[in-house]
Amino acid sequence: MAQSYIQEKEIHDLQTQVEQTRREISPGLEEILYQDFPVLDHGFVRVIDYMGNDNAIVQAARVSYGKGTKKRTEDRGLIHYLLRHSHTTPFEMCEIKFHIKLPFFVARQWIRHRTANVNEYSARYSILDKEFYIPSPDHLAVQSSTNRQGRGEKLSPEYSRYVIDLLTKDAEQVYAHYEELLNEDIEGNLIDSNKECLTRELARTNLSLNFYTQMYWKIDLHNLMHFLALRADPHAQYEIRVYAEVMLNLLERWVPFTYEAFLQYRKEGARFSKNGLDTIKKLLKGQEVRKEESGMSKREWQEFTEVLDLTS
Repeated sequence: MAQSYIQEKEIHDLQTQVEQTRREISPGLEEILYQDFPVLDHGFVRVIDYMGNDNAIVQAARVSYGKGTKKRTEDRGLIHYLLRHSHTTPFEMCEIKFHIKLPFFVARQWIRHRTANVNEYSARYSILDKEFYIPSPDHLAVQSSTNRQGRGEKLSPEYSRYVIDLLTKDAEQVYAHYEELLNEDIEGNLIDSNKECLTRELARTNLSLNFYTQMYWKIDLHNLMHFLALRADPHAQYEIRVYAEVMLNLLERWVPFTYEAFLQYRKEGARFSKNGLDTIKKLLKGQEVRKEESGMSKREWQEFTEVLDLTS
């Protein structure tokens, strides 16, 4: 029986359960607990569990058991202050656990964030589903001429069709070989009684990086925001960025005050070096500053002028 079918049944059973708790909850997350949010062609993000909310951050900062102040504006102000001044410890008191389905190559990028607890689906133990990622034509592009890890102009429609056809044929073929090596189908049934069965831990080595894996990923709020600041950035690879964008929406449901502060001071804010700050002061005084006088490197100057929209 396919793993996805088994999971859907388990998730349905969990969604029908109602438990009582003394813990303070996050109403926004309770509404969508165990619900899957589709990403790419076969992937998803799902919240499995969480601990804490905006009030937990306030409590940790004040070492208090209360629900915060009588005025929510004061709690909101404190959270903004903490994030603005990089007082990160109170945010580490909140945790969240995701169930994520993603292509192998995205998972390899994801695992570089070493501040989380991870448990990945075991292809040594189970047979992987026949699911692989094929980019849409809108996301097929040539190699960027200015960024070694980025994309340039989109491929022509004719070549896009060729690329998609080639990727699909290759994935179909390697999965057929995977089943042949296993000599088992997805439900574990023997395919050919006259052939031997290669162990699952070796058969999986034939699969390509666009096949899907799954993992549980548990992380505290502080490190989640660091992940989102990097991976929801426009410079991040599209295939991981779309996961981060879904998780941004979940962050807003979970801790709305923190989400608001995160946008203000991290995601949509900017940080400057000493040279950058000195240059801003001169510009505010009406002085003209050239790169050669700024003390900034060529790359920093380019980034600085882009942030301040001084390129025109």
